[in-house]
Amino acid sequence: MHNQLTENDIKRMKEEIEYRKLVVRKETLEAVKEARAQGDLSENFEYYAAKREKNRNESRIRFLERMIKTAEVISDDSKEDEIGVNNTVELFFEEDGTTETMKIVTTMRGNSLEGLVSTESPIGRALLGHREGDRVYVEVNSSYGYYVVVRSIRKTIDDGSDKIRSF
Repeated sequence: MHNQLTENDIKRMKEEIEYRKLVVRKETLEAVKEARAQGDLSENFEYYAAKREKNRNESRIRFLERMIKTAEVISDDSKEDEIGVNNTVELFFEEDGTTETMKIVTTMRGNSLEGLVSTESPIGRALLGHREGDRVYVEVNSSYGYYVVVRSIRKTIDDGSDKIRSF
């Protein structure tokens, strides 16, 4: 993974880190302390659940910090008539004659089930820089690929509604 992020991605990740350190960490530590006070830890389900949640929070903080530290910052600006990050595109798939709409996003926001395609996926990588009407070859691997035709490009902005991926 190349870990390409926009300035807005990094800002949102830093906000999540701060929230997790100042709010969630305090809550999980309190939950562990309360569960520990209940006595015998060998059969204390609440204690193990609280510890697991505390560890999950700390792991998420480390993950986000590592992603920011190793990020390659990319611009979400693109020419008016070119496909770039945060653009919504309508594509015609020649292979099966279907049309799909998807938004090109960074890896940390990619979720193909919600129509959010990463710039590092084969189709996201192939589409960047193309224009309306272009026929684009999407290489999945060395032995398979397919063609799509760009039907439309809609400039959209990152309004924060695309969630940062969990893990």
